[in-house]
Parts: sequence; structure tokens; C-alpha cells
Amino acid sequence: MKVLSTKDSLFEPEWKKLCARGSRDDEGPILLVVGRTVGDVRARGDAALFELTERFDGWRPRDGAAITAGAPEFEAAFASLPREGQAALRLAAKRIADFHERERDAEVPPRRDRQGSTLGQVTRPLGRVGLYVPGGTARYPSTVLMTAIPARIAGVAEVFACSPAMKPAEAGGAEGVVDAWTLAACHVAGVARLFKVGGAQAVAALAYGTATIPAVDKICGPGNAYVTAAKRLVFGTVDIDMLAGPTEIAVVAAPEADPAECAADLLAQAEHDVRAVAVLFTPSAQLAAAVEAEVKRQLETLPRRAIAERSVEDRGALIVTRDLAEAVRLADEFAPEHLALLVPDAQRWVPRIARAGAVFAGSHTPEAVGDYVAGPSHVLPTAGTARFASPLSVATFRRRMSVVDFSPRALAQVAPAVEALAAAEGLEGHARAVRMRVAAAGAVPARRRPAARRVKAAKPKARARARTGGKRR
Repeated sequence: MKVLSTKDSLFEPEWKKLCARGSRDDEGPILLVVGRTVGDVRARGDAALFELTERFDGWRPRDGAAITAGAPEFEAAFASLPREGQAALRLAAKRIADFHERERDAEVPPRRDRQGSTLGQVTRPLGRVGLYVPGGTARYPSTVLMTAIPARIAGVAEVFACSPAMKPAEAGGAEGVVDAWTLAACHVAGVARLFKVGGAQAVAALAYGTATIPAVDKICGPGNAYVTAAKRLVFGTVDIDMLAGPTEIAVVAAPEADPAECAADLLAQAEHDVRAVAVLFTPSAQLAAAVEAEVKRQLETLPRRAIAERSVEDRGALIVTRDLAEAVRLADEFAPEHLALLVPDAQRWVPRIARAGAVFAGSHTPEAVGDYVAGPSHVLPTAGTARFASPLSVATFRRRMSVVDFSPRALAQVAPAVEALAAAEGLEGHARAVRMRVAAAGAVPARRRPAARRVKAAKPKARARARTGGKRR
């Protein structure tokens, strides 16, 4: 892994390169390919979708029914899992639901002012959303739970999912087979239908609609570079949750941290993708060296060694800082998707963190627990977008709507200001729309009433004399 020190004069340029992950410069070729795919699905619908499924997934659906899975298939898949698998899905679903039920939207209760205008803001759930779930050679039932459950709690009427089927060679020759865990998660999470298509073509189908796949209001969920590029292209026709890049973790470790735990947390993200980013920040050069040795040792027995090894070699880093405060500051500047604080009294440092997708405080809170059963959704901003973006939540699936209600008196009160601003902007139609209503109502601004004269309160002794006829007792 690359080793950097903040004391080194060459640190700044290396640090800038590390922080520049997720640059759009390398998306050019992908956007060209995805643009053609999205345009084809938009123009030809199901026909293009079936052809692209054959090209990329190795099987050609005969019709729309072949790519659609619903409640019976979900229930059968759930029943096929071992008891411990069913229990794991139920536990994860319960914890995710319990957390997201606690969310509150930023509604502004209606309030009527003195002039008679009532102003408020309400929230409404989206009507239909599409969730992208990576599939094919991988399985991510946790992503189904982490996206569908918040959507259902938000009140979304129809929740659909797209996930590519396994290639026939990997499914014993069968076509259109989706992993049972993914289907079982749809059963637990309340997904209405799952469409067995993936890639940019699935995103295009959800955005524009086909004879089989209904167009949705918003597309959420992680995917590869092609899925992300497609989400970028269809944004505006539909909303999207975020442009999720490769997963990443920043580990802030005190000198006394366990090197094995540090290495395990780094590799837990590195094994996802060769483009995953795993960075350690520590004030101890000795710990950094020990973590590097641990990474090499743990890689030897990691099933996805080839992926994780390339990730840490190409995109990983061990950064030695002057002190723990600098380590926390740089980690916050890095704005990681996941931030692990392997430090004593970890909660004490949380107030210093403003830019991270999720913070995992203390040695007993490995990031992996957040991926599955902690509760908050694991769909988080990546590539430094935690500077301004938030995790997927119930609010992701709701929209705010202002409600404005003026009385005739209130309109007359603000009419001069409206007319002045409309004249300044050269929009006479705006002024007329207000002027005609004021004239029709015959309303005029109410004059300010004179303030009531205040009567000076009598002193206690004076009041007592008044009650006794002015005589002293």
C-alpha cells in the first residue's frame, strides 16, 4: 500500500490525487456506450431490452413475463432458504424498519399570521420508485432491504426492483434465474415486482418505461460504472438518489489500535471492487507498518484476494499524521463513504466529523455491521460527495410541497410590494393578477390600531388602602 506522511514535503500533491477519486475524466468512453444503450431502450422499449439482455446476460427473454418476478416467486424463494437465512433477513429487516420509522420529515405546520395569510409545508410520498440491485455473479439481498424498506415506510405506493439474472452457465443451464436470497429479500421488504434485467438498459427502462417495466418517479440503489452513467443521463426525466461510485472506507486509528482490526476493516471494503478505496489515518508510523503487514497476511486466505489485492495496491493508502487530531481532520476532509474511528472514547471525536456518509465509532462497531443489520441504510454518498450528499433515507422517497393561503386583507397588505417587484422585473402580468383581486375584494390594508393606554399598577400598599376605604390598619 502507498505510505504517505503529512510531514513530507510531497504530501500535498499526493493527497490531492487521493482526494480526486471519482473524477468524470475517465467516464467519457462509458458515457458514449451508455448513451447509445439508453437511447435504444427509450426508442424501442422491450425489443431493445430483450436484445441487450441477450448480449450482456447471455439469455434472451421470450416476453415480458419471462423477466418479471412477483410475490409467489418471492415467497417460494424465502421458503427455500435455511432457517438461519430466514432469521437473518427478518432480523435485518426489523432493525432497518425500526431505525427508519424514527425519521421525521421537515414539515412546516401551517400558521396564520396577523394579516390573514396561512403558510406551511407538507410532505408527500413518491408514487412509484425503481430500485437497482446488483446481481448476475454477485448477490446483494442487503441492498433490497436497505432501499425497499425506507421506501415502504415513506409511503411509496409501488416499489419495483431491477436485478440481472445469472448467466445460464452459472445457473445450470436455466435462463432467467435470480438468486434466491435476492428474491427472498424482496418478499421480506415488500417489493411489488422484480424485473430480471440489469445494467444501463434497466435504468433506461425504469426512467422511460416499456411495455413490461413501468416508468418510475425515482431510481435508487448502487451499481457499476455503467449503471451510474445511465443514472446521470436519465436524471431530469426522473430523480435519482445519488451517483454512487466504488465503495470506500477511511479508518482513523489511535497508536494503540489493533492492527488486525484495522486491516480487516480496510479489506472488508477492498474485496468489493478493484476500484474500491481503503485509507488508514494514524499518528503512529509503527501502527501503519503493522497494518500493512496484517493486510498482506489476511490477503493470503481471503477468497476474493485478487480483487482486494489490486484495490489496496492501486487505490489504498496508509497516511501517517502528526497527531490524532490531524488524522481526524484529514479523514473529514476526505469525506469518505464509511469512516471507522478505532480510537479510545470514539464518541468524543464524532462532533469533529461533518463530512462522512456514516461513522462507525469504536472497536466494537465494524463497518460490516452497517452493511447488514445496524439499521441505517447502507446506501451512502461516495467519491467525496459526502461533502454535500446524505445517506438514503425515508426522506429520499418523499417530496416537500409548499401550501400558501392568503385572505383578502393579507393580499391587499402585500400588493404594493408585489407590484413594485413585478415592475422592477418587467412582469406586468404578475402585477395585474394581484391588482384585479384586490380591486374585486375591495380590501384595503387595515390601519394599525392605537396602542391601548397602559394603566400603571397600584403599589401593594395603595391597593390595600383602597380595599379598606383609605384607612390604615
